[in-house]
Amino acid sequence: MSQKDVCIILPALNEELAIGKVIDEIPRGEIEELGYRVDVLVVDGNSTDRTLQVAREKGARILVERRRGKAQAFRTALKTVTADYIFMLDSDFTYPSTHIPDMLEALKDYPVVIGSRLNGQRERGSLRWINFLGNHLLTWLANNLYRTRISDLCTGYWGFRKEVVQALDLTSNGFQLEAELLVETAKKGFQIGEIPISYRSRQGKAKLSGFKDGLKIAHLLISRRFHS
Repeated sequence: MSQKDVCIILPALNEELAIGKVIDEIPRGEIEELGYRVDVLVVDGNSTDRTLQVAREKGARILVERRRGKAQAFRTALKTVTADYIFMLDSDFTYPSTHIPDMLEALKDYPVVIGSRLNGQRERGSLRWINFLGNHLLTWLANNLYRTRISDLCTGYWGFRKEVVQALDLTSNGFQLEAELLVETAKKGFQIGEIPISYRSRQGKAKLSGFKDGLKIAHLLISRRFHS
């Protein structure tokens, strides 16, 4: 049996405090023991701090995307990735990459797997009450519109089989990316599994603006439901 590839995509913007920790924590040895080759890809959104230097020192592959935004970074990454399994997680050290082996196991049964913070253990202060409530409401909306059964729409922890990312038609910007991933996978008939994950307080300044971004996500969910 030929060896399969795993690519871990880390969109980053001014994450010099956290990016090294994120890369160091990736359980390369455990993943390789399972029979996979590992590629760590940092997509830098034109950082003005030492994010790029730290990522290079840690041995990550680098792409620079001059246009800012997590969604743009992910789309840029997918143009270069040919791995059998693709993971995306944030570069702020909130999502433990130690869950990747469990997500790989789940990808044997599901073409898409998310890491659910709401079903897992959250560090005190890691998720503000307004974000917690908003995520519940947006998840409820998504599940009712798209007949999915997920618990954490806004998670930044996703795993895909190669055929899924090849089928995605992503056009959103900003923090609507996760909602668009749900819409695209559900509309194309890919079943979404999930595993509970732990979630930590972020390193550095938060970029999500709360209520305003929540409205944009709700608008995307509703508008895409009634348009092809």
